[in-house]
Amino acid sequence: MANLLVTGGAGFIGANFVHYWTREYPHDAIVVLDALTYAGNRHNLTPVQNAKVQLVVGDITDTALVEKLLRDHHIDTLVHFAAESHVDRSITGPDAFVTTNVIGTHSLLKAARSVWLSGSGKPHRFHHISTDEVFGSLAADQPAFRENNQYQPNSPYSASKAGSDHLVRAYHHTYGLQVTTSNCSNNYGPYHFPEKLIPLCITNLLLGKPLPVYGSGRNIRDWLYVEDHAYGIDRVLKQGEIGETYNIGGNNEWTNIDVVHELCKVIDAEFAANSNWAQHFPAALAAQQRASSESIIFVTDRPGHDQRYAIDATKARDELGFAPRESFATGLNKTVRWYLENAAWWQAVLDGSYRN
Repeated sequence: MANLLVTGGAGFIGANFVHYWTREYPHDAIVVLDALTYAGNRHNLTPVQNAKVQLVVGDITDTALVEKLLRDHHIDTLVHFAAESHVDRSITGPDAFVTTNVIGTHSLLKAARSVWLSGSGKPHRFHHISTDEVFGSLAADQPAFRENNQYQPNSPYSASKAGSDHLVRAYHHTYGLQVTTSNCSNNYGPYHFPEKLIPLCITNLLLGKPLPVYGSGRNIRDWLYVEDHAYGIDRVLKQGEIGETYNIGGNNEWTNIDVVHELCKVIDAEFAANSNWAQHFPAALAAQQRASSESIIFVTDRPGHDQRYAIDATKARDELGFAPRESFATGLNKTVRWYLENAAWWQAVLDGSYRN
């Protein structure tokens, strides 16, 4: 039995990880530490909260709190998701990204060192969740990012994540903290805050709103279903080598405009197969038997928009046995169906009542 501290566990990826872990390892105890900022939602954990899953509302920059949680709950595994992650927000307000992603990560590392190295000396793992964006942007003909690619972050978000990656590495090499890091590609799936491309498009389609696409929509991303990400982290925790970094990717590159068209097709097919959706979402073009793709509009591109991200997950495949279980088609269908069936969740997010 393990005792986990999951930072940011009320956010999109963190909550999905908690759902995954409680299903796969029901005897493990999980403490979720989350500040419940705009993207944190306590209701994301409602289906799994029980005696084994506890939510603590607090900030990762509070080193004393983290130390107390590590000691009081006999934590042996810290999985660090907590981060400011929206590139657009980092452009308009970079300070929060430096505070959470750099200073917050350092706070966790200090607490872990104090409790695990200076204190109990018990076997432990500090697993840090990073992103493919720390490697910069790829041209169309360049090979996908590997773990040894040079860091070339281009936004305040990716720069702050790069800084946190370096701190984690330094605490391993300088102090001997038992760490691993994973760099993932773009995630999608249930509980995704509707400001990112896929959940924004789904909710806008159901509400009959336009689908804004940056620039020409030709930017390319590698997409990973969120539960496959949780599975990849599981493999790193169980089989990863201390001090190593592993890329967790979907082997699934799509242009943004093609992703939007695929979403439109899935929505149209759902409405055609089930007339009840038209009653629930009468403003949707699909409810009027019109093509959802009519909603697409192109908007001014954001500053410094990276052209392409792609993950080479060969190391994780060969050393950990990791491979995505969902195709993009099956993952999109599951995601769209979840948003159709959980309108109360995303409507509460959109109107702000989820904070209650």
